[in-house]
Amino acid sequence: MTLKIAIDADSGTAPYEQLRAQISDQAHAGALPVGYKLPTVRALAEDLGLAANTVAKAYRALESDGVIETRGRNGTFVAAAGDAAERQAAAAAQGYAERARRLGLGHEQALAAVEDALRAAYGR
Repeated sequence: MTLKIAIDADSGTAPYEQLRAQISDQAHAGALPVGYKLPTVRALAEDLGLAANTVAKAYRALESDGVIETRGRNGTFVAAAGDAAERQAAAAAQGYAERARRLGLGHEQALAAVEDALRAAYGR
């Protein structure tokens, strides 16, 4: 298995976001299995013709999303993203539910706000 990344310089999407999305998609699809060691920031930047800061920004976003994990000097690896994503989503949902209750929203009002936000986020 190898990391397959193609950066489109003519795209309206920033290179770091293209990189982040492609690694995330490959990890979620299983093309990059859990435990797969990613190239170093400098090596990937050189391979793709990007600035090291661009790759580092993508790696930070992926780590924040729970897609990858850095193990110090051992490197950066694909994490068990599904589990991390589900835990983070559950924590966010719990926080929202508690805040909606404190604001005095009823169940239906709180649920409608979530549905509106999901429609906006997913373009539906």
